[in-house]
Amino acid sequence: MMTAQRRTRDGDPHDGPAGDRVGDDGGTDDLVTALLTGSRVLVGVSARSLSEVEGTVTLSQFRTLVVLQAHGPTRLNQLATRLAVGPSTALRSVDRLIAAGFVARTENAQDRREVVIALTDAGRTLVTEVTERRRAAIRAIVEAMPASQRHTLVEALVAFSAAADEPEALADAATRLGW
Repeated sequence: MMTAQRRTRDGDPHDGPAGDRVGDDGGTDDLVTALLTGSRVLVGVSARSLSEVEGTVTLSQFRTLVVLQAHGPTRLNQLATRLAVGPSTALRSVDRLIAAGFVARTENAQDRREVVIALTDAGRTLVTEVTERRRAAIRAIVEAMPASQRHTLVEALVAFSAAADEPEALADAATRLGW
């Protein structure tokens, strides 16, 4: 257990494991604080993993590439839904990614009135390289954790993801993408 002096909601210092701090809210504030801190770590890992391609793609454009890698050729409205953005936002991102050579827009073979968005070889290469850097950085952080706490973290993150209705990222080729 991590022991550190932290302040409770009322400002009083508290020494002891994070799990021992249960106040009126059942420890929710401490959990939210821990998750915010952890999310900052992960955002930092994400930003650093893109640093070598800085100026080429943004974090949100990279997310678009990851979604296309995971789901294959996709219609624009479907892509917007998967990204949880409006179609016009998805279109602007796709247009920039087309200009950069990372995605292509092609006619749908089943319905020639539709177009589908798909990764190019350059887009697939970019996703693979950035994801490998991201996985290595996360692995280094996990390996620095006490082994006895890793299982507890897995259980907590699975419960957190389930509460957010986020599907589990299975360890197959399409979903090992780090997004």
